[in-house]
Amino acid sequence: MRRLFACLAATAAVIGGLAVAAPPATAADSGTFNVLSYNVAGLPEALSSASTPRQSSTTTIGERTAPYDIVHVQEDFNYHAYLYAGDTTHAYRTPTSGGAGIGSGLNTLSKISYDADDFERVRWNSCQLDSGDCLTPKGFTFMRERLAEGVYVDFYNVHTNAGTNPGDLTSRADNLAQLTTFISTHSAGNAVVVMGDTNTRYTRSGDTIGEFAAANGLTDAWVQLIRGGSAPAKGSDALVCDQSGATVPNTCEVVDKVLYRGSKLVSLNATTYNNEHAKFLTSGGLMLSDHDPIAVGFTWSRNPAFQLSDQYGGPHGDYYTDLTSVPAGARASTIALRAGSRVDQLSVTLSNGTTLTHGGTGGTASSLTLGSGEYVTSAYLCQAQKDGHTRIFYAKFTTNLGRTLAGGTTTSDCVTRTAPSGWQIAGFHGRSGDEVDKVGFIYTQR
Repeated sequence: MRRLFACLAATAAVIGGLAVAAPPATAADSGTFNVLSYNVAGLPEALSSASTPRQSSTTTIGERTAPYDIVHVQEDFNYHAYLYAGDTTHAYRTPTSGGAGIGSGLNTLSKISYDADDFERVRWNSCQLDSGDCLTPKGFTFMRERLAEGVYVDFYNVHTNAGTNPGDLTSRADNLAQLTTFISTHSAGNAVVVMGDTNTRYTRSGDTIGEFAAANGLTDAWVQLIRGGSAPAKGSDALVCDQSGATVPNTCEVVDKVLYRGSKLVSLNATTYNNEHAKFLTSGGLMLSDHDPIAVGFTWSRNPAFQLSDQYGGPHGDYYTDLTSVPAGARASTIALRAGSRVDQLSVTLSNGTTLTHGGTGGTASSLTLGSGEYVTSAYLCQAQKDGHTRIFYAKFTTNLGRTLAGGTTTSDCVTRTAPSGWQIAGFHGRSGDEVDKVGFIYTQR
């Protein structure tokens, strides 16, 4: 988005996507998926630098996203309805935030369910007026794609500030620093995929994409698969793409990037990278957008030492996960909670002496010390709303010996989480503040 929006009419129909909550999923140990990142040039046609009509081109783009499991689009502004009308294969789609001047232009089309409760749109703290970036609320989105029961990958869709003057570079570096802070609080210990229009080049001296990747433990799929793990040197000649032909070589650098990392639970590996230029041309050989789409294929596998349950509760409070602190085969020696009318706190002490606690200090404390050969097999949870926030109102833990620990008040909305045969509850993941807002369980093998 390099052109000024001086004449931009801040009007657009806000047409929703398919607002879908994540349904139950079966457990799985491994799999594959592919992704596509594409700036679809959705500014009003009079302002767009794309060379083809925006309505028909955007419809065609929607049709041609069919082979890809997760599609992140940027600049999906005034022709959003045409994009979604062309798409018939992605059951999970984010609702638009509005046209140019109103929305961020960031949307996702996915064949894989995501946790709609945790979906967030975040606006950049910094923008640069002379590149037109302050005239629409650019930023990033956060969502948790659910590969299987308890197996999540945090996906970020990004569109940073454009331009190359000193103010642009400073603003863009601030964007990436803001994203780093967000990842550290929302995705600590989690597998992550960051993709979108970063407006960065490794060769550009003032850009900080390399530093961003290093700070977050991310691997750039292009650097890994095309350049053998060696990013271009800062200050070296730009690796400019020739987009005039039928194909574009993968060896040139584009600003549209896909970066990723695995976690203690989920191993991620990029296996293929391709500039999909040839697949997104008109019959006359013209580009459907002013950017090329970038596709990356992934394999994933779950650490056989752990399983996680799905989370239960509401999208409030701070994110937490005990996974990094729970050793393989860990056993709970004490399970504890604080509760009154709701569950204020959950806690587990492992046999190695580590205590893991989430929530506040209200309510009445109670605990259950487990005997030798005793382990927690299930949890019964109830949720309801307090002050407009969904929270955990009741929790009951049961051991293999039939002993229980319970607190809070039951409601009409309850679930039971049971450890798989041969496994035990040894930790938590979810969200909490002064009380417990959302909780899932970490299972270890007995």
